[in-house]
Amino acid sequence: MELRDCLPFWKDLSDADRARLEAAAVLCRAQKGQIIHNGTADCVGLLVLKSGQLRGFSLSEDGRQVTLYRLFSRDVCLMSAYCMLNSLQFDISVQAEQDTEFWRILSPVYKELMGRSAPVANFTTELIASRFSDVMWLLDQILYKHLDSRLAAFLVEESRLTGSDTLALTHDAIAQHLGSAREVITRMLRYFSAEGLVKAGRGSLRLLDEARLEQIAGDSLR
Repeated sequence: MELRDCLPFWKDLSDADRARLEAAAVLCRAQKGQIIHNGTADCVGLLVLKSGQLRGFSLSEDGRQVTLYRLFSRDVCLMSAYCMLNSLQFDISVQAEQDTEFWRILSPVYKELMGRSAPVANFTTELIASRFSDVMWLLDQILYKHLDSRLAAFLVEESRLTGSDTLALTHDAIAQHLGSAREVITRMLRYFSAEGLVKAGRGSLRLLDEARLEQIAGDSLR
């Protein structure tokens, strides 16, 4: 896979802009758990995923995390280049959930290209709208949905993502994704276990009744 395969506006660029973009793109690697972008403390540039998995998350003052969105192969992370978006501030961090390979495009180069290319500007606008939609959906979930439905949806989605009914997840990791406290997640998982929905192991969970979990998840399941 090449950079051009991940950018839908590539065909609309001039040869000179393609060459400039390729020259500004650095192929990077991040290990699982590594923080790639640390909120407003840095502006590392546009990230284009070649392989692996990233998550964007918000960190509260008391250290509680909540996952806002996740990115996979061919996805583009714009929030790591927040400094090129005038009047928009995003205190969002980006972490590798798997060993990940990605291109990092320097913010000044992409901003210059966006300023003179309508296809690039349109793509950027659509990308911002998509991420905003993700965050608004999550806000609706946090404000109006019960934690049991959100937890059930998360477990089902993780099972589908990994292709396994056994998930290598700790209670801490689940709490970070859902923006909850570990103790609350532990109590909820104990309830799920008592109901025969999951079986807990050391650092793992096995889904025993995905159909019932889907029912509990309801419209929290994407």
